[in-house]
Amino acid sequence: MNKVIVKVVGSQMDAAGEENSIKMMAEGRHYYRSGKHYILYDDPDLGKEKGSSTLLKVAEDSITLLRRGEVIQEQYFAKHQESTSVYRTPYGNLDLSVRTKEIDIAYGSVSGNIDIVYAMSVNGTWQSDNKLHIEICAAGTENNKLN
Repeated sequence: MNKVIVKVVGSQMDAAGEENSIKMMAEGRHYYRSGKHYILYDDPDLGKEKGSSTLLKVAEDSITLLRRGEVIQEQYFAKHQESTSVYRTPYGNLDLSVRTKEIDIAYGSVSGNIDIVYAMSVNGTWQSDNKLHIEICAAGTENNKLN
């Protein structure tokens, strides 16, 4: 298992044309098994009291995001595919649907860059168009190096 730094930059544009963005950075762990990269990290913005761990399963052309803890979620991203899930929180559940428009995965043995463009619906109603940029780099290396 390798130590990594995970950087996430996300933006969403809603129906009113308002754009919101988030930035997150966390330490994590990476391993490779059965043709997939696995990245585990604690998301500092989710479940601040009990904590939420995030697992990214990165294949050649798709990603599965799994969150466990105070927030529970499983979401699948693959180009031109729609996936549905239940976003579970202590305050209630939401039915999420994402339609992946674009996905670009560039991965070395430990480090990589992932870009996803998708539309999100909540409880059957379109909410926003989203962009997600994820950088994973081996701890102690240059950010742009795919090692």
